[in-house]
Amino acid sequence: MYRLYTTKVINAISLICTIIVFFFICFINIQIRDFSKTPIFSNNKQKTVKVQFNDSKEKNVIQEKVVTTESEWYLKIPTISLDAKIAEGTSQEILNSAIGHFENTSKTAGNIGLAAHNRGYSVNYFANIKSLKKGDKIQYAYKEFKKEYVVTDNIIIEDTDWTNLEDTEENTITLITCVEGEPEFRRCVIGKEA
Repeated sequence: MYRLYTTKVINAISLICTIIVFFFICFINIQIRDFSKTPIFSNNKQKTVKVQFNDSKEKNVIQEKVVTTESEWYLKIPTISLDAKIAEGTSQEILNSAIGHFENTSKTAGNIGLAAHNRGYSVNYFANIKSLKKGDKIQYAYKEFKKEYVVTDNIIIEDTDWTNLEDTEENTITLITCVEGEPEFRRCVIGKEA
């Protein structure tokens, strides 16, 4: 009899604890959903604003322009019509949507290392970096930091050669991508501050 009573009490306490944990988890999920509506999570959203232009043909033409509200981190190479956002890391997930930043390289002074696909994926930002020549301009921005670089080298390196991503005293940018049909090699474009 005593054992039966103890089993019923333990089962009842277990049921009550399970219900309390269930409601606690539901409460936390509701709080997280409400928290995600705050502006801090809206960094990647865009808004449309009307911008007024003075045109010689039509005065005060009003056009719509998309303005991003996120902090700016991007790469532009006018010669190859590249204008793409940069994200931290070089995982497959990152490279499928953006240019990836090698985490062990600088974001501002020194050597900035970036990687991207060049073919075979939905996003191939470095598809045309093989055509870059000495003197071509590379524009880089990270938040308020903006620099322009000039291509100095466009070389093929071994996939195990990390020396071009080492920190440098002068401001440089290093772009890395695969070489078609040669998995043991990488294309490496180096630019120095203009």
